[in-house]
Amino acid sequence: MKLENMDWASWTTLGVLSGRGGVLTEEAGVLTGDLTVHTTWAGGEARIAVQYSGSSDWFTMSGSPTPCPSETDSRILHDAVVAAVRAGAAATVPRPPYRTSQQ
Repeated sequence: MKLENMDWASWTTLGVLSGRGGVLTEEAGVLTGDLTVHTTWAGGEARIAVQYSGSSDWFTMSGSPTPCPSETDSRILHDAVVAAVRAGAAATVPRPPYRTSQQ
């Protein structure tokens, strides 16, 4: 049996304060307040989930999963997602080219 090399990465940012209007999720609608943002990248796509910080329930951010060709791109995407959550306005997963607060 041949095992394929499966590249993957994950990124988590705690204590992200959402901007006015919060972040839009598939399961719970809009979340606001102190959130944790998690991105998992594997197989050429990124999955983004958010939760109230300290909670055990995760919610899929609207627009997730999204195509993402590399681990480097997944880190850039994660940073852009965090920036979008901080901006609020019912944030969804950004599309390329990604914009972050550092740009």
